[in-house]
Amino acid sequence: MNIVIAGAGEVGTHLAKMLSKQEHNIMLIDQDQEKLELLENQLDILSIVGSCTSIGALRDAGVPKCDLYIAVNHLEDQNINSAILAKKLGAKRTICRVNNSEYLENENAEYLKGIGIDSLIYPERLAAEEIVAALKQSGTRQLHEFSDGRLQLLGIKLWENAPILNLTLAQMAERYGAQHFRVAAIKRSDRTIIPRGNDVFRYGDLAFFVAKPFYVPNLFSLCGKSRYEIKNVVIVGGSRIGCKAASLLEKNYNVKIIEKDREKCILLADKLKSTLVINGDGRDLTLLREEGIKNTDAFISVTHSSETNILSCLLAKKLGVKKSVAEVENIDYIDLAENIGIGSLVNTKLIAASHIYRYTMNVDVKHLKFLTFSEAEVFELIAEVGSPITRKTLADLRFPDNATVGGIIRNGDAIIAKGDVQIEAGDNVVIFALPTAVKKVIKLFQK
Repeated sequence: MNIVIAGAGEVGTHLAKMLSKQEHNIMLIDQDQEKLELLENQLDILSIVGSCTSIGALRDAGVPKCDLYIAVNHLEDQNINSAILAKKLGAKRTICRVNNSEYLENENAEYLKGIGIDSLIYPERLAAEEIVAALKQSGTRQLHEFSDGRLQLLGIKLWENAPILNLTLAQMAERYGAQHFRVAAIKRSDRTIIPRGNDVFRYGDLAFFVAKPFYVPNLFSLCGKSRYEIKNVVIVGGSRIGCKAASLLEKNYNVKIIEKDREKCILLADKLKSTLVINGDGRDLTLLREEGIKNTDAFISVTHSSETNILSCLLAKKLGVKKSVAEVENIDYIDLAENIGIGSLVNTKLIAASHIYRYTMNVDVKHLKFLTFSEAEVFELIAEVGSPITRKTLADLRFPDNATVGGIIRNGDAIIAKGDVQIEAGDNVVIFALPTAVKKVIKLFQK
């Protein structure tokens, strides 16, 4: 696929790295020549120095013949204008990053589609929605729902009191049954395992389960976790993510938001309805104690500094807060944050990549998610009539070693994948895969 990316910022650079590994032809446009030269030396991509709103630069970048044009500059108006121009020049599909939630409203999105923008992405809003999801199931490191919640993905850390420690997957299935859940992946130290029946659960593993919603409490018990109710939430950082998260959470929780910038506090107080806005430093221990940190159930840090967010969450956990969520934009810090006990993480680069990557797969992808703590990808595909995946049972298919089927949604009913299950055309199929197996999995779903 010929892909043109406009913008060599954090999101554009991450997309270029990821997509170039999948053997796509990548052209990167930016005005920073030094950055482009560095990326060309590191990655298998081409680049052009120029403005993404220059018709000449877009033509030179091959936009008239590209399959996908991705506008992910920091400036929203540049992205909108360049995506419109790209479509007029002949780009088959355009994706545009925006910073204004008004554009996502159905009427406005349809208008933008009519003038050339096929898909919109607002990573900060998606990050806020992930934060809300993280608080829905206390005790999880990651939560994602498929087909309106008929199947759930949960990432749960195993501690010393977990009944399944030192059991193989086969022993766990025999002892506790496996008709309502499936172990889809295990993150152990810095390695991700797509497990088989003889793999053993170890202390400190981060286990990813696909489960029917009613069985989730049982999984918590098997992992040695106890669920607790979240009522009081503190958010540090009045960024776009912090503001949007507060507006979503204040409907069901008691929310306080702490922001250092006084003028931003005034704007937040006007925008938010019931959230208490506090002008101060979220790392100030005295301030946290004055604001009742001991009665806080969830602590969320979404400042513009990954280091500040990690340290703030560690401080909150030391003071007794059970649930913490940190925005960590430096991907190199993610393993560190997970290993030192930060509860849940959000990363806008991975969120944006998850949204965009599905348009490069040449199959019907309903959802796609890059797991924050793991190199595994989880996606929900729709099986087509006549595709290889529908011809045999899962046990008889030559399914890639580094991938597994987690579950199936058929006619609105959830089915946990087992060897005797045969996928039918029209099924929604939840797949876990390491990057090396993605291409092989996709071929099984193509006619």
